[in-house]
Amino acid sequence: MCGIVGYIGSNKAKDVVIKGLKRLEYRGYDSAGIAIVNGTLSVKKCKGKVASLESLLTEDDKGNIAIGHTRWATHGEPNDINSHPHISSSGKLAVVHNGIIENYNVLKQKLQEDGYEFYSQTDTEIVAKLIESFIDKDPSVELVKAVKLSLAQIKGTYGLAILHVDYPDTIIVARKGSPLLIGVGEGEMLIASDASAVAEYTDKVVYLDDGELAIIKKDGYQVLNAEDVELSKEVHELAMSLEEIEKSGFPFFMLKEIFEQPKTISDSLRGRLNTEEGTITLGGLSQIMDKLVNANRIIIAACGTSWHSGLVGEYLFEWLAKTSVEVEYASEFRYKDPLIGEGDVLFVISQSGETADTLAALREAKEKGATVLGIVNVVGSTIARETDGGVYLHAGPEIGVASTKAFTSQVTVLTLIALSLAQHKGAISKEYARRIIAALSKIPDQVGEILKQSDEIEKIANLFTYAPNFLYLGRSYSFPVALEGALKLKEISYIHAEGYPAAEMKHGPIALIDEMMPVVVIASTEHTNDKMVSNVEEVKARKGRIIAITSPSNEEVKELAEFSCRIPETEDVLSPLLSVIPLQLLSYYIAVNRGCDVDQPRNLAKSVTVE
Repeated sequence: MCGIVGYIGSNKAKDVVIKGLKRLEYRGYDSAGIAIVNGTLSVKKCKGKVASLESLLTEDDKGNIAIGHTRWATHGEPNDINSHPHISSSGKLAVVHNGIIENYNVLKQKLQEDGYEFYSQTDTEIVAKLIESFIDKDPSVELVKAVKLSLAQIKGTYGLAILHVDYPDTIIVARKGSPLLIGVGEGEMLIASDASAVAEYTDKVVYLDDGELAIIKKDGYQVLNAEDVELSKEVHELAMSLEEIEKSGFPFFMLKEIFEQPKTISDSLRGRLNTEEGTITLGGLSQIMDKLVNANRIIIAACGTSWHSGLVGEYLFEWLAKTSVEVEYASEFRYKDPLIGEGDVLFVISQSGETADTLAALREAKEKGATVLGIVNVVGSTIARETDGGVYLHAGPEIGVASTKAFTSQVTVLTLIALSLAQHKGAISKEYARRIIAALSKIPDQVGEILKQSDEIEKIANLFTYAPNFLYLGRSYSFPVALEGALKLKEISYIHAEGYPAAEMKHGPIALIDEMMPVVVIASTEHTNDKMVSNVEEVKARKGRIIAITSPSNEEVKELAEFSCRIPETEDVLSPLLSVIPLQLLSYYIAVNRGCDVDQPRNLAKSVTVE
């Protein structure tokens, strides 16, 4: 959460920082601010989006060094005062921060006793005052030393960027638990919490690890660890184009990303799927496949949409590889003192590769001796660097806060892993494996067929735009899709929606069904269709408004439903990759009709980097 951008070089710093903040606005959009050094420290900040901040800037806001911030509020409501950057008492030092300072109240009380005044409700303001307090006590203490002394007292998580008027050629950054990277240019350097902010200026980045501090000047950088040892860091090359982080004619990133799914699913399959030989190749798992085959247990940990893809993965692993799988909320994993250790395998799933709870689950499992594997989208992310192996999604940047293409790419990769494991274990016949692989190769084109129905789905959305509640029902592979469909609607339209296993409807939710309740029925798996027909009959008997997601040949469900969205025929195990597409479009069009900001829904941020 929160976006951090910094620049030092020969260009106008404010232009680079503002453009970077706009690229990172999906990380937080409660408020925004910028600090520029040019003889003095100029700070402009305000409640609202980056466009509001931009309107405050003038030609007088000059300078070649600046840091900026777009906020997702933790401590203190969104307002001008709580916006970052926060400044020291002298007005010489500015700080932007992503994370949570857990002991800020203790530090604040001590600083107040020493005469420092505070004006905001944030935990971040103490960082600016704390750093300056060390300089005030001993003017010979240089800025880097003061920052290190302050970090030694801080408990919690942080991605920090710091400017000081007396050091007009330096940005100091530090990381613990919140992502930060350095963009390496020619005669200029950038810092950011996400690579999309620097992609326009450089394709070379250095990722900071926890406990590291960097001193950045326009012609280079120095990275130190907690023991003050200078580190030699790998420079990564970004595989990110500007086109990928632009809307390219679409009104919202979410719609663009929905329509990108034929390509992103294909990219997830490329080089991994051999339809002629009926084989799967996953280089990131080749060195640890024996541990996966012989695992005592396989556990999947994830949050939000990634948790839903993990639930699909559970069905895939158990159906194809005959391997028992547990799916855990990463946010709860370490608090239950999990019984995990050597011989167990934990998969962690995260689009960003920076999700705080998922990282915590990863580290808990590694500490207890388990093998940890990652399924992530962002190359070079923390999860990608800390796991024992894994598989990248190759879905490209996902800017919309509500995940779409990452979900289908995650399910695609989980399908590949389950198939590969099944083949290594001999749990699946060669004929059936070839059949699944052949069907999987057709999925991108079949998703394209569904997208051609977008106008029909929009008409359905127009009828239910102001429904106060939705119910989503599914069985087997379709149950996680029901959860995901309900989540999408909640996230971007603010309509209350619930996903349920269809059979559980009779255990309570059926009491809610009347002529005002839209019920979305995902009837896309052949082996559960008879039971789904019975569930649809029960809804119809209570006058529920039925929207069915089903195949053209499923006449029984189509006749019972008031509205139908058609998905092509495929294998049951692959059905989530198709059935979720109409649900993404339905939620999108309802949210647009309601005047909601689809890409930046209220109270949400794309990457949850704080607990």
